[in-house]
Amino acid sequence: MSTTGAKPAGLTDETSAAQAVRQMFDSIAPRYDLLNHVLSANIDRLWWLRAARHFRAVLERPETAVLDVCCGTGDLTMALLRHRPRGARPILAVDFARQMLRRGARKFGPPELRFANSQKRPKAPLHAMLPYAVPIEADALHLPLRDRSLDLIVTAFGFRNLANYEAGLREFHRVLKPGGQLGILEFSEPGGLIGRAYAVYFRRVLPAIGRVVCGKNGPYNYLPISVGNFPPPPEMLALLRFTGYGDCAWQPYTFGIAGLYSADRPE
Repeated sequence: MSTTGAKPAGLTDETSAAQAVRQMFDSIAPRYDLLNHVLSANIDRLWWLRAARHFRAVLERPETAVLDVCCGTGDLTMALLRHRPRGARPILAVDFARQMLRRGARKFGPPELRFANSQKRPKAPLHAMLPYAVPIEADALHLPLRDRSLDLIVTAFGFRNLANYEAGLREFHRVLKPGGQLGILEFSEPGGLIGRAYAVYFRRVLPAIGRVVCGKNGPYNYLPISVGNFPPPPEMLALLRFTGYGDCAWQPYTFGIAGLYSADRPE
């Protein structure tokens, strides 16, 4: 079973690959949200909402311990928070790209941070009860969390950037409680006519738009390469089973352009 992870062009070892990915995302952080929404025609918002809704039952329990890993600028975190009741345990939001995490924290962080510059600041009792997330700067392959401490781990469009996919799944397995759930929302490459049209857009049009808006060449050339190198659904499901997960499934979104992998750590 392959443990291969993300490898930006010209890099072969995992340490250099991870450093390059971190630097790349830090460099595009100011334009990241804009580009995501423009390049996906806002369909990405629907994917985040749909993935969060899949785990609604566990999210609605106030005591549930939730981790959004590779959280980026926090769009999935915000979708998860929609299903958290007032006074619920905060979500943990982890990313190793500091500039991405800073932007996310302004959306999902503790109320005193989220409303620091707001003219419509809630009154204190309501303010204290709002569900929120705690930003944590950390590597997904080395989470600063106890064994068997989480009920739910989710990640959106970040897993494929890990330097080692098997190591990532084993680390998630370590911190999940028995019976805990895992959700990985990721891109895939659909087949047929839709797949061919999508490939042209993804490999030619998208990088060109990214260069214009972002002013950088590398990051949006890396994106289609990283998707092309990511295991297709049958291989990803096999890797999940190989690393100890049960009830593994893949649900395609928007003709298979993206999809949600779901699994759990067996009791």
